[in-house]
Parts: sequence; structure tokens; C-alpha cells
Amino acid sequence: MRFDLLATPGDGVAEAYEVVAGFDGALVPGLLRPGAEEIAALHALAAAVAGTPLSGRVAEAVEKTVAGSISDEHLAALVAARSALLGACHDELLSRLDEASGRTRQTWSGATEPAPGGENLLAAARSWLSELAIAGWRGLDHDLVSHADQVVQALLADPSLRRLGVLLDGFAGELRACAPGATMPRVPVRRWADLWSRAVLLAQPGALAPTSRGTVSGRLLPLGIDLQEHPTAVQAQVHAVLETADGARLVRASVSAPKVDTLVGPGTWQLLRGHCALLAAVSEQRAMELTDMPVTAGGDLLWSDAYAVMGAPADAFATARVRLATAVATPVPPLERHPVRIAEPVLLEGYASTTADDGVTLALPGVELAVDTDRMHNAGPLTPELVAASTACLGLLRWDGRWTVQPIAVEAPVKRKTTAVHAGAWAGGATDAAGTKVEAAAADAVKVLRERAGRLLRR
Repeated sequence: MRFDLLATPGDGVAEAYEVVAGFDGALVPGLLRPGAEEIAALHALAAAVAGTPLSGRVAEAVEKTVAGSISDEHLAALVAARSALLGACHDELLSRLDEASGRTRQTWSGATEPAPGGENLLAAARSWLSELAIAGWRGLDHDLVSHADQVVQALLADPSLRRLGVLLDGFAGELRACAPGATMPRVPVRRWADLWSRAVLLAQPGALAPTSRGTVSGRLLPLGIDLQEHPTAVQAQVHAVLETADGARLVRASVSAPKVDTLVGPGTWQLLRGHCALLAAVSEQRAMELTDMPVTAGGDLLWSDAYAVMGAPADAFATARVRLATAVATPVPPLERHPVRIAEPVLLEGYASTTADDGVTLALPGVELAVDTDRMHNAGPLTPELVAASTACLGLLRWDGRWTVQPIAVEAPVKRKTTAVHAGAWAGGATDAAGTKVEAAAADAVKVLRERAGRLLRR
């Protein structure tokens, strides 16, 4: 890789982030009566998209907001402008990353299928999101947050709308935990603006329409797992190389399950064991033979064990060294164009690691990458200490104001022997002594929770 190309973010990225930060700041006091600073930020947002198809609508939305007569439609226009700026940043950053890695990326050509129903539920979700924007994060109270409860339950009950329901469920949970907003010592401005904006986009008619799907066959070579949790849900996203008759391509396969907030860490694997073949393949470092596995236009396998057969051993580092550089990357769906979504698998070698109070840093020719330790879960044997001692790192390159790397596997000296340690080593069941001990404790916790849930259902 040409790591020197990652030393600077690219043209216009810093300026676009500055405009977005101004709009995000306006959501803190709310849009009911914007002050001089908030009005300036809204006009800057309109100016940033001047000359684009959004120009007229965003200018009208800013005018109505300043006048105090904002509507759902105006909020959607403001969110569209914010998302367009971040989408442009995403494209610039991803283009630079592809150039640095020499990676070829397919272009987006996915058509959408007919949109699901639920217009009334989507309207109810937009109404609550508008209330949030008008009140602002400082105006949060428990009554305002509780207005989302009924719509969240209804969205979760409809499979076609569940994507929005899960987002609103987690977002409302965060807001409830922080209410009242007036007493918060610090507001997570960017995070809440991202979640709110994402929800506004998904609540628009047609946004949840599925894209066209196809099928793929070939040999799946897992690279590693990114485990993602929030209090009521968990998802394991497997990054892999798929060898097909047309060549190698990067794909993802995700499995998810509902959870409770008391179940964290290694116990979450217990909830995902229904997809044991995929998780076992990752933890055992084995390939899988796929036949007509459904896949989206964005490269996400719609996983079902029925289309997969366990194959021969396949070392993730060997796959990365041989196939990762030539594998074609998948296109990004339009609504997913956001810098925070970037998570590109890369193999890092020949670096020098340093450890300080603010974490671990990997120094490569032309750039220093901070290790994103916040994304390193405790549901596996991989630790920041092993990353600091490693000689090779297989990770996900991310952007959060700077390039960072989330390790999913490393080669490091363990008992004087270079050993591959994977973050998802316990996904299909722990085999080492330390993992077995943690697994047993987690299994007891899951057993107790299932027994209690069974009693509640029998009442």
C-alpha cells in the first residue's frame, strides 16, 4: 500500500466537516428559535449545496426554519444537505483509500424493488424525529423520549420496517438514559446528529425499499469478525474474500440477534450460535463452499447455512497476503455513503508500534494509524497489548476525523512463538483454557436469562 496517500484526508473534506459541525451544533439548543450562531450555520449549509439539485429546497427549508415554521419536509431537506456533504466526503476518502491500496471497486448499479407499506408508521416516526429537532438535545425530557415507544414497537413488529425500528429503539434508549438534557455535562453532538439524520432518511417513503438481489457461488475465505453491540441487539459481521468464476471479490456476511443490556462480551456469541456454520468457519479458520447464496448489490451475503458447506482449512493471513490486494471491492449503496461506514479490510506489516496514555499507534511509511481500541470487544482473546506486540495486523481501516485501524487479527509472539490471534476466535466455541472458562460463565448467564424469559412467557 501507498500509505503516504492517507496522510491528508483530501480536497474539501475539512471544509465539509466544518459546515456539518455547524448544523449539528444547531440541534443542541433546537430549531424552534435559532439564535444568530445557529442561523449562520443553517445559511452555511444552504451555501454548501448551492448549485446542486438540492439548492432550492434547502434554501426554502432554511428560510422557514429561521422564520419558525419548520415542517417534516423542511427537516428532510436539511438532512439531505447534511448527508450529501458527508456522502461527498465518503466518496473522496474511499477513492483515496482505493488508490492507496491499488484496489478496484465496482460501480453502483442496484435497482430498488417496490417499497414496503407502513406509511402511517413512517409518518409517526418522522413526527417524533421532528419533535426532537425542535426541542433540541438540551430540551430532552422523559415525556418527549417516551413518545417513540409505541411507534418503535410497531416498527419492530413489521419485518419490512424493522431496520428503522432497531435504529429508533437504540437511539431512544440513549436519549432516555441521558434525559433530562438540560443537566447533561456534555452532549454527544456528532453521534446524536448522525443517528437522528440516519433515522430521518430511513423514515422517508421508499427509503426502506430493498435493492435488487442476486446469487453467488464460490469459495468463501473468512478474514475476521467485527462484533457490534448495543443494549438490545448484537450483530457479527464477517469480512471475507469470495473466489468466484469471475475472480475474487470482497464480501460481508452478517448474523444478528436481539439481546438484553445485561448480556455483554463473550455471552453474546451464545445468541448467534443458530448460525453455527459461519461462526465455526471463522473460529476454526476454514473455507466454505457457497452455492447460489443470495447477495445484495452492495456485497452483503444474505446468510443461510443451507447454501454453504464447510471446506478445507484457510488461514486468514495467507488469504490476505495472496488475495486481498487483487480482490474487487463492492460498491456502496447511496444511503450508506457516510465516512463512519468505511471499514475496509487491509493487511498491515512492517510497522513500528508505540503505546502511550491515549492508546496504541502503528507507524507505517508516510502515516501513523491509531488503533481503534474502543471497537475492540472483550468477546475474544485479542487485546491492545497483543496488537502493540504484533508483527502483522489484519484490520478494518476506518475514518473518524483521521484514519484509524480496528484490528480483527494479529500475528504476535505468544510464549516465544509467533501466533495468529483472532478477535472472533471464540465465535464458534472456545477451544483454549482461558476461552473455555469465559465461555462457561457466559453460558450460565444465558441459561438463567432464558429460564426467566420462559417463566414470563408462561404467565
